[in-house]
Amino acid sequence: MTVSLREATADDVALLTYWDSQPHVVAASGDDDNEDWSHALATKDDATWYLVAEERGRPIGLVQIIDPALESSHYWGDVEPNLRAIDIWIGEEADLGRGLGTKMMALALQRCFDPAEVTGVLIDPLESNTRAINFYRRCGFQDVGPRRLGQDDCLVMRIDREQWRRATTSDIP
Repeated sequence: MTVSLREATADDVALLTYWDSQPHVVAASGDDDNEDWSHALATKDDATWYLVAEERGRPIGLVQIIDPALESSHYWGDVEPNLRAIDIWIGEEADLGRGLGTKMMALALQRCFDPAEVTGVLIDPLESNTRAINFYRRCGFQDVGPRRLGQDDCLVMRIDREQWRRATTSDIP
C-alpha cells in the first residue's frame, strides 16, 4: 500500500466538504469542526498546512498540520514555541481499518519533525473517541490531560522528538 501526502488545493474543496459531512468523521471530530473549505484553503497562513493523503493517487483522507504558537485562531492557547499540532482523518468509512491511518500518521509525523527545531507534536482527540486515543498511544503519543476545547471534551496528547524516534524504530503500530 503506497500512501503519499500532497498539498490541498481549491480543486479539493468539494471532496473535503463531502468528507467533512460523513457520519464517521463528524463523530470523531466533534461539534466545532464545520470547516468552510473554500475559505480555509484560500486564506491559510504560513502556520497551517492542509495535506490530502492519497493511496496510489486516490484521495483517502486529510492531514492538517499547524504551528500552534503562530496560527491565527489561537485554538491551542498559549503554547511553547517549536511545536506542531495535527488533525488527521480518513474520508470514506470503507477505508477505515486498512492501515491507511498508520501510514498517514507516519508521513505526518515525519513532516512535523523534518524541521530540526520542532520538539513535539500535539493532538486532541475527543475523550469519547477511545479508538483514536488507543491508536495515538500505539504511535507513541502520551496523555497530557483532558481539556475543554471549544464545545468539545478532548484529551490532549503529545509525542516528543525522542519518543517519535523510538516509535519509528519499533514495530508499533
